[in-house]
Amino acid sequence: MTKPSLARNPAMLATAPPPVMEARRWIEGVEFPSERPLLNVSQAAPVEVPPQEMRAAMADAILSRPDSHLYGAVLGRPDLRAELAGQWAAHYGGSVSAENVAITAGCNQAFAATIATLAGAGDEVIIPTPWYFNHQMWCEMQGVRAVPLPARAGLLPDPEEAASLITRRTRALVLVSPNNPGGVEYPASLIAAFRDLARQHDIALILDETYRDFHSQTGAPHDLLQDADWSDTVIQLYSFSKAYRLTGHRVGAIIAAPSFLSEIEKFLDTVTICPNQLGQIGALWGLQNLGDWLAGERREILARKDAIVAGFPALAEQGWELLGAGAYFAYMRHPFAQPSNEIAPALVEKASVLLLPGTMFKPAKDPSGARELRVAFANIDTAGISTLFDRLKTLQF
Repeated sequence: MTKPSLARNPAMLATAPPPVMEARRWIEGVEFPSERPLLNVSQAAPVEVPPQEMRAAMADAILSRPDSHLYGAVLGRPDLRAELAGQWAAHYGGSVSAENVAITAGCNQAFAATIATLAGAGDEVIIPTPWYFNHQMWCEMQGVRAVPLPARAGLLPDPEEAASLITRRTRALVLVSPNNPGGVEYPASLIAAFRDLARQHDIALILDETYRDFHSQTGAPHDLLQDADWSDTVIQLYSFSKAYRLTGHRVGAIIAAPSFLSEIEKFLDTVTICPNQLGQIGALWGLQNLGDWLAGERREILARKDAIVAGFPALAEQGWELLGAGAYFAYMRHPFAQPSNEIAPALVEKASVLLLPGTMFKPAKDPSGARELRVAFANIDTAGISTLFDRLKTLQF
């Protein structure tokens, strides 16, 4: 007789399995032909290691800096907080100090800490769909209702529609720009409209800018921080993982009011005590030394986005539709009768392609997810994108 699981938390039991881990199981034991190797476009993370100079600086810290091995400040290393604050203020043209910055164990933890501080069981957070699944998962695990706000034309959410969803239990509006999974960049005016809506209802605007380093706009993508009172409403999230390939070191950030971060500190002290010291040292070195290198990374990602857009007519002829492209992502509508949660696993055998179905980015009751697929192109170059399109355009279901 099999012993039942010890899991008893109904909120955890109701939460779907991690999508990327589920997708990885589709390729377990599969042998791909040499002439058609696997194209893995399932996860939005660089697989290459950080630049050699950064790794050398981190290696030197291991040997020569005792503090790289010890507990540090719960809200992060003061030097990293100060450097990020200075660069953030310069980029956005606003007032940001080290006291406005908390360093976290990745941007997922930044979001988790923010929601845990803003909302309790039974509260609500409005999130545009298609949504980043880990945002929805964390809310569900905490008993916080993730209220879907369907994106409309151009995968852009509508502030007026969001206003109709606000209740007395609403604690925050969430935006991700450039968007995961849609790839779209929200116009500055749209972001400002959501800020105004949040302020009007005395709730928070959480702006996740994990992919801001790959925005097609060279200047500030919004002017929120130019408002002297920005911190009464705005909470920004950031990730060093995508910019500097520090995914395994888990370094993210929250930019918010110092009074809010003092509450965040309670969560972080309980969960991690302090962010990874070596990752923070690497992140600081990257901020101070890798500006030109990061600009090159941005150009490469934008070139891949251009390749997606330029090559898509070949798929459009077969009935595909490109809904959004940018940052690391292309979000597509497929032409087949089968739902995407059947098509995506089948692509492993049919085309040696691993991608994610739109059902992982939409509520279960939203039928549109069955028509959609997400491609994360951070780890395939323009030639790989051409190969991907060649495989997709010949599909039959």
